Amino acid sequence: MEFDDYVRTRGAALVRLARLLTGDRHRGEDLAQEVLARAFARWNHISTVNTEAYLRRMLVNAAITRWRRLSSREIVVVDTGDTASRVDLESEVVERDVLWRYVRQLPAKQRAAVVLRYYEDLDDVSIAGLLDCSTVTVRTQVKRALATLRGKVGADVALYTKGGTR
Repeated sequence: MEFDDYVRTRGAALVRLARLLTGDRHRGEDLAQEVLARAFARWNHISTVNTEAYLRRMLVNAAITRWRRLSSREIVVVDTGDTASRVDLESEVVERDVLWRYVRQLPAKQRAAVVLRYYEDLDDVSIAGLLDCSTVTVRTQVKRALATLRGKVGADVALYTKGGTR
């Protein structure tokens, strides 16, 4: 398959994965573009192997590298915007947005493992291959990520049930 054909058929899926890995639409699009530019230069080699897995691995590695560089410079601030009330018709969207905000706060490898498991619907062996680790490490990363997410979501639920406004 030629590079142009591949990008035309699978490019949107790669951009979606990059957006989920970075937690930001624009950063994800930039990341996908950078990875595809590097892949174009090596397309003769990439097209002879499992192309999908190779490009996913490139995306995951690039996202982790970018996260490491940015994590030492970014400053996390409290969200000062208004939040929706419980009776808001868009509460499901808001809850999903809150959950993704928590996912974006996870360490890069945990975030990658969660996205690959629950969004890309990959099994442990495939994820381990992409993250270059063992299947036990994948399960550990997912377990730790879910425990962190449950703790944060549980705290939000406690605020709602105790009558706190959010």
